Amino acid sequence: MDKIAPKVKRVLLKVSGEALAPEAGKTGIDPNSALYIADQVSAAAALGIDIGIVIGGGNLWRGVAGMQNGMDRATADYIGMLATIMNALALMDALESKGVTTRVQTSIEMPTIAEPYIRRRAIRHMEKKRVVIFGGGTGNPFFSTDTAAALRAVEMDADLLIKATKVDGVYDKDPEKYSDAVKYDHLCYIDALQQRLRFMDSPALSLCMENDLPILVLNLWDPEALVKALKGDHSVGTLIDSVE
Repeated sequence: MDKIAPKVKRVLLKVSGEALAPEAGKTGIDPNSALYIADQVSAAAALGIDIGIVIGGGNLWRGVAGMQNGMDRATADYIGMLATIMNALALMDALESKGVTTRVQTSIEMPTIAEPYIRRRAIRHMEKKRVVIFGGGTGNPFFSTDTAAALRAVEMDADLLIKATKVDGVYDKDPEKYSDAVKYDHLCYIDALQQRLRFMDSPALSLCMENDLPILVLNLWDPEALVKALKGDHSVGTLIDSVE
């Protein structure tokens, strides 16, 4: 298939930790899931697009569970940050096995296994067509990995933030629970905030709105969705931006 000039030059891909889980409801890292995600990222990188990735840690640790058992919120969040770094290393290994040059940068310094997060260095890696995985969230408790993804996307001057899920877009209600759920092809930031659609937490969505950073929600488990979207196929997912 001939390459089609992509509509964006730099993207930040947000992947949930659950995407690496062995199966729904289970904990741990499934190497096959990591390889599947690596295949999608590799295909996107082949288009010549700069790619950064923020990955969650929900497959290894849920801070909410810790807090429900009396754990301090900050401590629970720090454990979650460490979980995201474990996932970042697993995804790095999968990408490298596909021949994709990858760097992991962490907001919490641990120089024996990853680079510290340095904005200009991360941008330089991307300019050299290296995929950069950002681990450790923002480096601060009380902030989600959604917010970390929005922050890194703005810092990297990305053209698009892609929220990769297991659903093909944003719906007015949970499509897994309600058969009459309606999918949105497009939303503006304000409507998404007012309707509390919960595809992304409000601080992350607000940060995107303030910086006019478009968000695309798509199903990463559709093997064609990511590349189609990056080639400019507007039928993929749900786009959230400033256009009303």
